[in-house]
Amino acid sequence: MSSAGAPYESLTPDTVLDAVEEAGFATDGRLLALPSYENRVYQVGVDGGAPLVAKFYRPARWSDEAIEEEHDFALELAEAELPVVAPLVIDGETLFEHGGFRYALYPRRGGRAPELESADNLQWMGRLLARIHGVGARARFHERGAIDTDTFIRKAARDVLASGLLPERSADAYRARTDALASDIDARFAAIAPARIRLHGDCHGGNVLWTDSGPHFVDLDDARMGPAVQDLWMLAPSPRALDALLDGYQEFRDFDHAELALVEPLRIMRQVHWAAWVATRWHDPAFPRAFPQAGEARWWEQHCNDLAEALGRLRE
Repeated sequence: MSSAGAPYESLTPDTVLDAVEEAGFATDGRLLALPSYENRVYQVGVDGGAPLVAKFYRPARWSDEAIEEEHDFALELAEAELPVVAPLVIDGETLFEHGGFRYALYPRRGGRAPELESADNLQWMGRLLARIHGVGARARFHERGAIDTDTFIRKAARDVLASGLLPERSADAYRARTDALASDIDARFAAIAPARIRLHGDCHGGNVLWTDSGPHFVDLDDARMGPAVQDLWMLAPSPRALDALLDGYQEFRDFDHAELALVEPLRIMRQVHWAAWVATRWHDPAFPRAFPQAGEARWWEQHCNDLAEALGRLRE
């Protein structure tokens, strides 16, 4: 069982291989750790077959019901012939448990990073996102929550203040700036009143793999309810790129251009949430190694300055 101090301490190679065996696959002993901080993800060799990808969920982050909603959404998208990597269904189940860890198995799908400067590629992804959102609009998540200020700013701020990483001398400024950002962003959302649909939620270039047959989307671990523009802005390195995405998107689905006024608020929400994500994972040995700057007072002081600048941009 994982410990509170090091959540993956007992997730040994043998545990990973035994879990895959327990799900009905004969492994060949080959194991490759894939890049992931939130969860632990491995490519596992299968005797006489194609390798599988085993994803071990971070303990206590999502409920079983929330993970199953993620899986159901991925399967619904795959059923609609969209290029989304969905979990394997084994005896009617997609979520399994072994050694105190919950996990899912996926087919391995390779690919390269997308070329986000290519208008043709962006239009292609825009068309696919429109179709994904068409499916996402059919129903609602009930367990996975929404992209909102309560989660991405207010709760995030509480987590940072409780983490012990933020210097005491910066606490008042941090609290005041996150409170002001939450209030201003709430007002922006209220003025636009965007439709909220089921989203990929973390749709950046690292979660898109490109092959000769085109792109496919991976990792719905951050799927939530939210405005459609959330799945567009992170793929667009420039205003021209966002235009190209929208050109493709609008071939298949209408887009409310008022949502473009949410891009900056969503960017700020991600900024606040990312800092809290690192702070709340600091007990995981992988995080201090990967993000050593978050252990330094000057990084948090700069973060507070960045939030002041973000508030200024929002109010311009």
